[in-house]
Amino acid sequence: MSVVPLSAIVLTSNEAANLGACLATLDWADERVVVDSFSTDGTVNGDRSATRVVERRFADFASQRQAALVRATHDWVLFVDADERVSPSLASEIQSRAGTETHAGYWIPRRNRIFGHWMRASGWSPDRQLRLMDRRRATYRPDRPVHELVHIRGSVGRLRHSLEHLGYETVVSFRRRQRTYAGLVADEQFAHGVHRRPSALLAQPLREFGRRLLRLRGYRDGLTGLLLAALMAEHEWHVQRRLRALRKGAARA
Repeated sequence: MSVVPLSAIVLTSNEAANLGACLATLDWADERVVVDSFSTDGTVNGDRSATRVVERRFADFASQRQAALVRATHDWVLFVDADERVSPSLASEIQSRAGTETHAGYWIPRRNRIFGHWMRASGWSPDRQLRLMDRRRATYRPDRPVHELVHIRGSVGRLRHSLEHLGYETVVSFRRRQRTYAGLVADEQFAHGVHRRPSALLAQPLREFGRRLLRLRGYRDGLTGLLLAALMAEHEWHVQRRLRALRKGAARA
């Protein structure tokens, strides 16, 4: 058990294949809460090791995490995705540091495995996630529905040991997830009044391809880095396409 009581929270949506293994790496936590967005694959029925299961309709990632925060029993909270694993060394560090230092939250380094390759660059390494926090001093920003940001009232430390993310195994699953993200990103940009020229439909994907491959050193990941640069360019194309459709719809209204 932790020096202070800790709630581990797992957000799920059709994660029957992953949830059990994830929860097994959280058996040291004082509470394991699964917040499920009404999965249809038996996610909440396939594993009984969670302390509690809460079902909530998914609107966006920020509101889902904020809702999960208020449902935790304990003040210190660790967010883990179903396809992530907490190693014994990370668990031990969390238990020894959370609530014993002046920090109100901690960045956790994350190791990403994509298409069977442990990423070295491409924007997925280094990949620090702010997942450990004192919920009394944490609020998720509602204006960031995807790639959500949490505001911590206090100092934020860094943990040494990594969270393992066994991410996308196939190109199909990667593209499916990025299509969901693209819609949320476009909606966010539209809400913030972002305007793009018609040329952005081509220019932005090309810019993203170069950014991933060169500035974020995707070349260090070889063929996987090249493939991901192309897939993220496709993601940006979907963002710009939806943003353009939203602008046209608003102009006609």
